[in-house]
Amino acid sequence: MEGKNIPHVVVLPYPSQGHINPLLQLAKRLVSKGVKATLATTRYTVESINVANVSVEAISDGFDAGGFTDARGEDVYLKAFKDSGSRTLSNVIEKYQKTSFPVTCVIYDSFLPWALDVARQYGIYGGAFFTNSATVCSIFCYLHHGKLSLPVNPSDDKPLLLPGLPPLNAKDLPSFIKKPESNPAYLRMKLSQYTNLDDTDFILCNTFQELEGEVEKAISNMWPAKFIGPMVPSAYLDDRIEGDKGYGASLWKPSSEECINWLQGKQQKSVVYISFGSMVSLTSKQMEEMAWALEASRLSFLWVVRESALGKLPERFIDSTRGQGLVVSWCNQLEMLDHPAIGCFVTHCGWNSTLEGLSLGVPMIAIPQWADQLTDAKFIEEIWGIGSRPKEDEFGIVRADELLLCLKDVMVEGRRSEEIRRNAKKWKQLAKEAVSEGGSSDKNIDEFVQYLKSVSRNGEHKEILCN
Repeated sequence: MEGKNIPHVVVLPYPSQGHINPLLQLAKRLVSKGVKATLATTRYTVESINVANVSVEAISDGFDAGGFTDARGEDVYLKAFKDSGSRTLSNVIEKYQKTSFPVTCVIYDSFLPWALDVARQYGIYGGAFFTNSATVCSIFCYLHHGKLSLPVNPSDDKPLLLPGLPPLNAKDLPSFIKKPESNPAYLRMKLSQYTNLDDTDFILCNTFQELEGEVEKAISNMWPAKFIGPMVPSAYLDDRIEGDKGYGASLWKPSSEECINWLQGKQQKSVVYISFGSMVSLTSKQMEEMAWALEASRLSFLWVVRESALGKLPERFIDSTRGQGLVVSWCNQLEMLDHPAIGCFVTHCGWNSTLEGLSLGVPMIAIPQWADQLTDAKFIEEIWGIGSRPKEDEFGIVRADELLLCLKDVMVEGRRSEEIRRNAKKWKQLAKEAVSEGGSSDKNIDEFVQYLKSVSRNGEHKEILCN
């Protein structure tokens, strides 16, 4: 088959680990279905990508040496990324237009809506990819359309009621819609995702119908997204992509070998795995309370603590728990969650981590810190029943005794633990079925691919798929 008959999709993530991973996974899924895929990522992150069969192109965010850390805040960074990114993404498209694999479509991170304008300049398709849950996306969609007013701060007595969603109390809502002044730049970025959706050709979301089908029904008239997740490497789900055991991108060097060696010999489901992702920074008090809970539990634990945060651990904690626990600066989370010794995942509830824990059937303890994590935590505990959420004190701290109760809930045999593990097993199976051949997400990806293939064969503009 000639290249001109093969769809070519350029995938553009926001350049952070939690955004690169799912979009890179989408690229691999597309390649497995006969599409050429190219990942366009910033010059600062391009060296971290290593994936067979996916082309990689560098573009500029205006801060090529250090990325976001060199910018003076989110607003400055996003403006520079729009200016430099538009120009250099255009260069990538022009490069391929002169080959036998011209670009058919740009799938861009919804944080970067300007990419649709670039696609339109070249007469090609453009689609937004949302990296949050459909629930969180719908909340911001209601805000964008004026169905909610800021600040949104319901009480336990009068929760927020939205179509397709369970009642949401203040502790369940994204932090910066309760307190818009806490992070105005990030709030603007979240709302900007919806500014040109009426003009986009495709809306894709990293979730699946069985998980959030009620949301899909309720919001489809304003946000007609196709659910194509979970975007987790194939080896942990359907195993239809050969050798797909990792995302293929890592901005930090993992200590996986040390972790795997330490886990050897541990009893099944006996180890607590703790990780708060690449962006969350706990306070010294939060770290201290967590440390005392882990020590008092006498459970084996594997704790990921970035080097910059090691000084927040209590003095002599590592020495006093030697043999009981292992503290590392980074590891391959999927490998850890897949290990039979892991019995529980203490998580900040970022959407990627939530989907990974759910897809691998690992019970969770939800300790959200900000943004969408609070909403994800509600669903982990109350809606999907796959974990426990410790209460915070009046200062927003999870105290050691509260965390200890949750550890016992999940790790110690009993009615609550059995229920959580039963639910975790159920959702693992449903996630696998969604991406397997004929599953709900697989059908949506196939529909997208077949549409692009028909366009590539006929060279005709057809009806927009998501409308």
